[in-house]
Amino acid sequence: MASKKASNKRQRGGQKSCSNVFSMFEQSQIQEFKEAFGCIDQDRDGVIKKQDLRETYGQLGKLNVKDEELDEMLNEGKGPINFTVFLSLFGEKLNGTDPEDTILAAFKLFDPNGTGFVNKDEFKRLLMNQADKFSAEEVDQAFTLAPIDPTGNIDYKSLCYIITHGDEKEES
Repeated sequence: MASKKASNKRQRGGQKSCSNVFSMFEQSQIQEFKEAFGCIDQDRDGVIKKQDLRETYGQLGKLNVKDEELDEMLNEGKGPINFTVFLSLFGEKLNGTDPEDTILAAFKLFDPNGTGFVNKDEFKRLLMNQADKFSAEEVDQAFTLAPIDPTGNIDYKSLCYIITHGDEKEES
């Protein structure tokens, strides 16, 4: 009995560190995720396991799912996938960007004079030649939403807002 209580405390402790994930969603969204979790958790034990995924795929008509594919999905949870972890995974996927102030601080490194702008050509050169190198196509795609003035400067404050909140032109 004592080991079961300790086990439950460990599970709740794991959830506590992720508890802020509930603030990322509206109550109606959480309810929809809970329903989806219930559909995937075939044995209703509160944890999604490989067999649960296999059975869910089977119900959807996909019968030959490779173990590696299922393992890859489960490994995203970095441990047992209970509802809180499930919600965290969706939160990461849906909100896959850094906070606006973090992105803004990164851009400020390229703006030593504090103008609020970075030169498009220089920034393109850096993106294509530093760290995780972008291809020319990736840079061009990134620049499609960037507010660039006639002199070739990117308004990075506006770009940070677009990255974190979306582009109003896209939504209308």
